[in-house]
Amino acid sequence: MQFKLAVTTIVAATSLLCMGAAAVAGPVKVGMITTLSGGGAGLGIDVKDGFELAVKLSGNRDITVVVADDQRKPDVAVQLADKMIQSDKVDVLTGIIWSNLAMAVVPSATAQNKIYLSPNAGPSALAGAGCNKNYFNVAWQNDDLHQAAGAYAGGVAKYKNSFILAPNYPAGKDALKGYKRGYKGTVASEVYTKLGQTDYAGEIAQIKASGADSVYFFLPGGMGIAFMKQYAQSGAKTPLVGPAFSFDQGILQAVGAAALGVRNTSQWSKDLDNAANVKFVKAFQEAYGRLPSLYASQGYDTANLLLSAMAQADIGNADAFRAALKKANFESTRGAFKFDNSQHPIQDIYVREVIKEGDVYTNKILSKAISQHVGVYASQCAMK
Repeated sequence: MQFKLAVTTIVAATSLLCMGAAAVAGPVKVGMITTLSGGGAGLGIDVKDGFELAVKLSGNRDITVVVADDQRKPDVAVQLADKMIQSDKVDVLTGIIWSNLAMAVVPSATAQNKIYLSPNAGPSALAGAGCNKNYFNVAWQNDDLHQAAGAYAGGVAKYKNSFILAPNYPAGKDALKGYKRGYKGTVASEVYTKLGQTDYAGEIAQIKASGADSVYFFLPGGMGIAFMKQYAQSGAKTPLVGPAFSFDQGILQAVGAAALGVRNTSQWSKDLDNAANVKFVKAFQEAYGRLPSLYASQGYDTANLLLSAMAQADIGNADAFRAALKKANFESTRGAFKFDNSQHPIQDIYVREVIKEGDVYTNKILSKAISQHVGVYASQCAMK
């Protein structure tokens, strides 16, 4: 099988400085396996663009990034990871969007003593007893945004009977489990769809017949676009709630006015008022001509986490490098950033509303859903 590989050329500039001291790192080779084709391509492209933007802005000449398209196929992702580890001799892996691909790649990579920095997928199996010293999640644990949405739906929104919907794969199961953990009402129906499904006529008919007072759905990428368009066309009136993945920047432009007013939860938003985020949003728009998504922000933060570790330790000293990563001494687009003991973020999660600014559909923050959230599985991790 032939794989699409591309090497990102890093711009020449001065070495990264951190806390006034010159960077101590030797060269680092990063293997980025992400989705660049098919229905989920926009998510992978945003992660890649955010990561590469951070590297470019840093001016660090000691990073080489090898990029490969996993085509949203676990077997392809595994073969790419094996090639990157064994032939390309990468030091760090990153980039995977989908949790089923992460579960296929991450355990093997960390067992080979390769550091994996997740810019997105956060399956529960890697967060609790399955935590690993070589695995750092820079985004969230899969349950987190959904748990916050459940708390909002059953609290402020006062919904009492939700119809809940997600794809049948690890992140989908974590999503609905998380929603139910935060939600205080009853569940009218719990439905799992095929991953990559684009026809939701049957599910929408079930929603209409369910008597539910709300619909919670997790359908990222092209799945969310298809569902939202069909939901609007069906004339269904049951209010929608979702995580940011269902109302991401890319999805909103494709769906349009049908998404206006819908509430969703996110750990990031373009209107978060901190210096790092203001810089990121401006630089991303200038570089790519579009508003960034939460995926882009996660790619950007992942690169900056790596750069911060490189300023403190050499990749050849694995223990020191892991310790530098754990410190998370970088300016995140989310504001203050720190890891819990399982090496997942401790962070605020917000409620956002879909709005229109000029000709662009986007989100604005309404309130905070959860403050300094620690993932539910952290206590099951043996690491300190």
